[in-house]
Order: sequence, then C-alpha cells, then structure tokens
Amino acid sequence: MAQNYRALTRTYRPQTFDDIVSQEHVSSTLKNAIKQNRISHAYMFCGPRGVGKTTMARVLARAVNEINENVDGESLNQTLNIVEMDAASNRKIEDVRQLKDVIRVPPQNGKYKIFIIDEVHMLTKEAFNALLKTLEEPPAHAIFIFATTEPHKVLPTILSRVQRFDFRRISVEEIVNRLKSVCRKEQITIDDESLHIIAKKADGALRDALGLMDQAIAFCGTDIRYSELLQALNVVGHDRLFEFTNSIEKKDATAGLTLIDTLLKEGTDIQEFLVSMTEHIRNLYVAKQGTRMHMVEATADTKTRYTETAKAFSEDDLMRMLHLVSEAQLKTKDVQQPRIHFEILMLKLIHMSRSNELNILLKDLEQLKKKRINQPGNTAPNGTSPPAKNGSEKVKKPDVMQVREPEYNKDSDTKNGSPRPAEPDSEKSSGGSEEYFLGKPSLGYAEGISSSKNTNEEVTVAEPEKKEQVVLKDIGQIEEYWKPFVNLVKEKAPQMIYFQLLRAQPKELRGNEVLVTADNEFATNLIEENQKLISSLFKQLTGIHIRLKCLVVRPDKKQEGSLSPYERFKELQKKDPHLRSIVELFGAELEY
Repeated sequence: MAQNYRALTRTYRPQTFDDIVSQEHVSSTLKNAIKQNRISHAYMFCGPRGVGKTTMARVLARAVNEINENVDGESLNQTLNIVEMDAASNRKIEDVRQLKDVIRVPPQNGKYKIFIIDEVHMLTKEAFNALLKTLEEPPAHAIFIFATTEPHKVLPTILSRVQRFDFRRISVEEIVNRLKSVCRKEQITIDDESLHIIAKKADGALRDALGLMDQAIAFCGTDIRYSELLQALNVVGHDRLFEFTNSIEKKDATAGLTLIDTLLKEGTDIQEFLVSMTEHIRNLYVAKQGTRMHMVEATADTKTRYTETAKAFSEDDLMRMLHLVSEAQLKTKDVQQPRIHFEILMLKLIHMSRSNELNILLKDLEQLKKKRINQPGNTAPNGTSPPAKNGSEKVKKPDVMQVREPEYNKDSDTKNGSPRPAEPDSEKSSGGSEEYFLGKPSLGYAEGISSSKNTNEEVTVAEPEKKEQVVLKDIGQIEEYWKPFVNLVKEKAPQMIYFQLLRAQPKELRGNEVLVTADNEFATNLIEENQKLISSLFKQLTGIHIRLKCLVVRPDKKQEGSLSPYERFKELQKKDPHLRSIVELFGAELEY
C-alpha cells in the first residue's frame, strides 16, 4: 500500500466510457456523437448522487481533446483547456462574468475548451440570466457540461439550450460486481452476503459503496466477515429480521420484546430497523408469489430463506403486516417514546389474528346457520312458520277463532235489514284474504285483520271494541295520541318499527296524511314499507285511518361537530352491531 493512502473512490474513478457502470445509454450516445463529429455545445447530466455525472463529464472532456490516459481525471482541471467550477460556492453573477471572460480565450492546445459546472442548480437567477446569451451562442471552441442532482431547479430557458441526459441508479448486482473487482485488485477477502449489505446500504450510489468498503477495510482489515461488518456499519442484518418474523410466526411476545431490548443495547436505530423491516416484509410478499424472486435484491441463500419463511404467512397477513410496519415507520419520527411504540408494533403483529383463523371462523358460522335453518320445526325470522314448498298445500286455520255477528248502528241499519255500507278504505286497511295465504309482512303484521281460506268460506277475526269516532282537525290531536300510539306499536309490532317511531316526531297534518320527521333514511323506508300495519294500529286506537309520510332531517352540524372523532366512533359502534363486532374481532382502533 502506498505511503500516502488514496481513497477507493478516487483510486478507481473511471477513465474511459467503458469503465462507467450502468450508464450505457449515455456512454454509447456520446461515443457515437464523437465518431460522427456531432458534438453539441452544451450538455446537462442529471441524476442522483454517486452515479457518475462528474466522471462522465471528465471522460467526455478527455475524449474530445484526446488527452492521454496517463493524466489522472482529477488532474484534468490543471490543464488550460478544461475548466471546472463548483456552482455551490461560485454561484453569484460576478463568478459567471469571470467565466465569460475566460470563454473568449481560445484553447492553447487541442480543439475545444470545455467548461464543467457542477451543481449548476445552485446558481442564482441573475447568474443564469448572465450565462444565457453565452450559452445560446457560444464560441465555436466552447463546450459546456452541467451536472446537477436537481434539474427541476434549473431555469427552463437553460434546459431548452442543452442536451439533457438522465443518469439512473446503479442496481445492487452491478455494485456487487464492481466491488468484487475492486476487492480482487486490493486482495481483500469478503463474502457475498457482506457485499450485498454494502451495496444495499449504498442505495444505488457506487461512490457511497466504495466509501463503505473503505470503512469496512479500516475496521476489519483485509479479511471482512459478515458479523464484523454489521458491527462496523451499524446496519440491520438479515438474521435479526428473520428472528423478528419468527417471533411473529410463533406468537411469542417474550421473544419479541427480548429481541427489541437486544437491538437497542446493540445501538440499532429504531427508524433504520423499521425501514429494513418494511423491505423485509415486502420481500416475503414477493417470495409468496414464487415467480418474481428476481425482484428481491439478496443472495441465493437469502432468497431461499425468504421462500421458506413466506410459507408460514398468507398474502393477506403479509399485507396487513406491511401496512402496520410502514405506518409505524412514519409515526416513529414524531413520538417522544419511540421504544414504547416499537414494542406496541411488535405486540400488534404478534397478537394479530391470522387470516386462516378468520376464514375458519366464518366457515363455521355459515355451517351453523345452514344447520339451524335445515332443522325441522324452525320458524322464519319474523316468527311465522316457513312457507310451504308446494303451492297446492292448504294453509292451516288458527285453532281458536272468535266469530261474532257484526254490530250495527240503530239509527242507520237493522240487524236483519240491508247490509251495512263499507267504511272508506276499509278494504285497503284490512289487507284482504291474500295476506292470510302469503303470511305476515317481513317487518310486522296488523292484528284484527279478517281473512278467509277461499272465496266460498268467510272467517271473521275478532275486532277490537269500537272506539268513539274522532275527527282530526290539527296536528295537536296527533301529538296527544302519539305516545299511546307508539306504546301500542311496541306491544303489537316488531321492535324495529317501534324504535324508529320513537325517534320520529309529528310535524304537520294534511287531511289524513301526517308528516313526521326522522334523522335517517332507514326510518323513512321502514315506515313506508309498513304503512298498512301502522295505519291499522292507529285505527285500532282512534278509529281513524292515517298515512304517515316521513322526511329525513339531519341533525345540526354544530351539534355533530361538538363531538370528538373518538366519541363519534363510539356512537357508531353503539348504533351498528356489525361495526362493533368488527372492532372486537379485528382489534380495530381509531386514528385521528
């Protein structure tokens, strides 16, 4: 090793187009332009850090002026024909004016004078404007090469005058291959798992990967081992991640909490672990698919391990786990006790119900429901007997039926005289004989309705004692009868109708139509479907038929707004038993 050590990032900086990794689309274009003598006067290289933008600019400058490869890339700036400027520290209009003075001077040797401006987006607007005219009509010997990580900050007038090339991130496999080449030249011993750890931590930047390799060599020497590398770089290894998922698979809370304690004692950053855990669960999901393992950036042994571990979870379980971990990753940055929240995440994942358990439970419920329905002697949900399967079967009459002669008014008709005239709408309110055959309505049935088995035989059900005729004049009378009417509905109608009428309020009388208000559309539909039952019960109480028309009136928004989101969520659980069951079954929590 030389007495004055030189970092790997400087030692192995590419000297030719072929040495640059993963940017073939840029290299081939520039080589063809040089061969065809179609060199542009301005280029812009865009892309993330460490992917070779400045290196590509120096290689282009070397190739255009045919500079000997013995001249180091960093020494090109010392020649008179290549000028490098850092726009981060030379960003003012005065710096651009000095550059314009240098541009007028022709090259001393060679064909072109090349100006490489790094981090060009840092120039001020005034500096860009000062450069604009020169960039549009430069001297024939001038070539501008701009490099930037944030091209959106460059003025559109500048972008329209350059040829733009976008550099891409370098893949893990390409970085690993480059590191293997460097290790062979440096006589470094290292395993594939360690190379993948360095490549993944570099996040697509080859310069960062070489810097991490330098750090690993300084800590471990020429023989780099996986366990020592994890300690040197303070990264989360695959073993810890698989240990984490193993605790979740076995639902071992003790092992999970012990693992968290060990990680924190080792100095592992919680945020970094959650980032690695998110990728780990994502890889498990990909492995569950089985056909896209090329999307997992890991060694062959680790991919096999992912495939085996993924068998213990379903796709639904992995999606729920991925959601919980990614949410925790976002929230941990702002909490005051990150360890407690990390432990809560672990316990959630451990105690989370598995999808196969939920599927078994749902299947058992379906089988129980079918078994109960198929049992002989069961009744329908509305309390009536199940309908006959054969339409020709006769419906059985009630065993006891009180039959009595109709009572007539002395002033109108005699007992043996002409038949009594029918009351208005009496046929509509009674329902007719067809209801006897079809059974009760699904949401209720009015008592005291006459029916018959066929057209030749009449059966009369006992009617309630005749009430004194009441004439409705205003809504006040309805309000007087409303409470007794609701109590009668409670006794003789399904409870669902009673509860909705209990919440309804009479507002206006229009002839025999009563306008009532409710706070939900369900009440409107329920009242509309059971008009016949409601009307018969009101007649039983007052002797008068009415028709209810329900309008939905939403509660005041200010009153709703006074409740907190948590209180509104609790109210919804009280009103909806299905929502309450979901909350109890899945352990759902309100986040606001």
